[in-house]
Amino acid sequence: MNKTIQQLIREMTLEEKASLCSGKDFWNTKAVERLGIPGIKVSDGPNGLRTPKIDSKDLGFEAKEAVSFPPACLSACSFDEKLLYAMGERLGTQCRAEGVDVLLGPSANMKRSPLCGRNFEYFSEDPYLGSRIAAAYVKGLQSRGVGACVKHFTANNQEYRRQTVSAEVSERALREIYLAAFEGIVKEAQPDTMMCAYNRINGEYVSERHEILADILRGEWGYEGFVMSDWSAVNDRVKAVAAGLDLAMPGEGPWQDQQIVEAVKNGTLDESVVNTVVERILRIVFKYQQGNDVPSYNMDADHAFAQKVAEESMVLLKNDDHMLPLPKQGKKIALIGAFAESPRFQGGGSASVNAHKVNIALEAVKAYADVSYSKGYLLEEDRIDTDLLEEAVKAASEADIAVIFAGLPDSFESEGYDRADMRMPDNQNILIAQIAAVQENTVVVLHNGSPVEMPWADDVKAILESYLGGEAVGQAQARILFGDVNPSGKLAESHPIKLSDNPSYLHFPGDGESVEYAEGVFIGYRYYDSKDMAVRFPFGHGLSYTSFAYSNLRFSADSIRDTDTVTVTCKVKNTGSVAGKEAVQLYVSDLTRVTDRPVKELKGFCKVSLAPGEETVVSFELNKRSFAWFSPKVHDWYAATGEYRVLIGSSSRDIRLEKTLHLESSTVLPMKVTRNTTINELMLHPATKPIIMGLLDQIVAYMNGMQKQDGGEGMEVPAEQLIRMLESSPLRFFNTLMGMSMDQIDGMIAQMQMAVDTGSKK
Repeated sequence: MNKTIQQLIREMTLEEKASLCSGKDFWNTKAVERLGIPGIKVSDGPNGLRTPKIDSKDLGFEAKEAVSFPPACLSACSFDEKLLYAMGERLGTQCRAEGVDVLLGPSANMKRSPLCGRNFEYFSEDPYLGSRIAAAYVKGLQSRGVGACVKHFTANNQEYRRQTVSAEVSERALREIYLAAFEGIVKEAQPDTMMCAYNRINGEYVSERHEILADILRGEWGYEGFVMSDWSAVNDRVKAVAAGLDLAMPGEGPWQDQQIVEAVKNGTLDESVVNTVVERILRIVFKYQQGNDVPSYNMDADHAFAQKVAEESMVLLKNDDHMLPLPKQGKKIALIGAFAESPRFQGGGSASVNAHKVNIALEAVKAYADVSYSKGYLLEEDRIDTDLLEEAVKAASEADIAVIFAGLPDSFESEGYDRADMRMPDNQNILIAQIAAVQENTVVVLHNGSPVEMPWADDVKAILESYLGGEAVGQAQARILFGDVNPSGKLAESHPIKLSDNPSYLHFPGDGESVEYAEGVFIGYRYYDSKDMAVRFPFGHGLSYTSFAYSNLRFSADSIRDTDTVTVTCKVKNTGSVAGKEAVQLYVSDLTRVTDRPVKELKGFCKVSLAPGEETVVSFELNKRSFAWFSPKVHDWYAATGEYRVLIGSSSRDIRLEKTLHLESSTVLPMKVTRNTTINELMLHPATKPIIMGLLDQIVAYMNGMQKQDGGEGMEVPAEQLIRMLESSPLRFFNTLMGMSMDQIDGMIAQMQMAVDTGSKK
């Protein structure tokens, strides 16, 4: 391109500018041939290319063959940023080879409820884990000269009425949970495009929220790419342009362009706004005009890598009596369940790939042992087939070990609708229960895009969570089951015992018009751990065929300011007899009590590979954000002065090491001190705490003195108890309690307010 983008914009007609703001069809943007401006091609999907065999302008098409990598529900369980970077690289190479400029993925929404039909596309219930894994994927993809399109920005946490429902969510929950994952991706990886979600937030469509698309995304986070809509997500084209939505997808006729032209002409939209939108789009368009160098790729090699991702990510949930790995000889093994021969390896909708080749467990295990096979249940419908059930139970009773392949059929999870419950089909649950009753050595291998209730969990010896394993699922399962691979996946989401345990249970999916995020920041393990509630399997959980010991937790400093960083180190040792990998997790617990916070939050993780007896040092770096929460009072992140507990563990419920750190805040929260301000509020504020503590000493002495005057010798009340009794009392209470005049109280209020105001200006 010889001309600069600014020169091109000056030469473009208003109609040409408007044309760049909407798609040409489902998969392409418009060109302006007169000025040599090309279009770009986009393609689904996050875990494999879903692109038409022939040039198609429609949503329905026959897709080219492509490698189906494990979806985010599984790959996130790897807890391995390097692995996701490498997966992004391979996807990027494939995109370049197929002429795709932008891949529509990854999906970074939070798993608010296990019922969301699209959870298989999402990484985690935790924004820190989700952002780190997704950012690695984006960087790998874009390193190959292909743009990522991170979606669905934001609070798109259900499929029911997704195009119109309003997520009613507090500013704090929005910032800490639902925006935080996207924020981490933008700051770490700068994706070239972002996809704006369908839904509304607090009554307003995301596509029309200037606060989110302009003020936060671009202003605060420094986003440099352009924002496209989800397909047909634009409610008001002119409002969307003004709010910061650049590209409306797909092409829906000339009316979208004409609305922009008319708005500029009648003065409701400034042309400079359109120019800015066009500039953002052109920066990315010209970034992908890279000449004719088309890379080659090998599908078989990528298939092998897809297998590696699956092997690194599958989670061993249970392994009583070291049931796994299975013996390779000397035992009769019965394979049972339709998924053994017809595995579910991906989700439905836009993420569905025309897979290159699919490995099935029934064939893969034959390389390890002689096995029998019984179908066990009907996969297509949830009814008991007595013959299949009896045959499977008989085979299990006659074998030494039964391995059951079970899970959720395709129809249970898909883009476009949510699950009705957390149960597997009854015919599968009944099968597992009856086999466990006759065979004590029962293993269950799961195929599912999100957690399921497991009424049989206590009755089986081992459970392997495969999630959706991509096209190499069967080979990966066999290698783990027979010990060629030591499992190292960790759950990226909690598995509750039953659906009603989930914090969103009473408010999901809402009444159709809106859905209330009443649980606030307490989603997933933030809720379960804070309530000390029993779960089936906790966040971060995952077993190994070896064991790991943690020791020697150290800080680079035991006391820091919130402008500092602190390095946290510990030692991890493989104390078992086989090589293995461990995902070490760091959580932070806020002990200051300044606001309600989860009992712990993930703030670091690191996956290490260790030979038997090998020991290594794991290092984490924490900064202010590691300790902070989002304060609506200042509309910013705030870490209070006080003590914080740093926890190192193998899961959120398996904490091995902990140590306390002191943090000194450089920020004082604003506060208006009045006669009705309570003692507790004043004790929690660093500027007023010293003043009120001095006053409380006087009150304690006064009240115990009065006790003695009334003949209560020896009945002195401990100071701590008196202070607790007074915590909820407002300042005006001292007028009655101690006979202080209101003028004295007002003078004390003025002193405290001065301390607050002075501290806030520091």
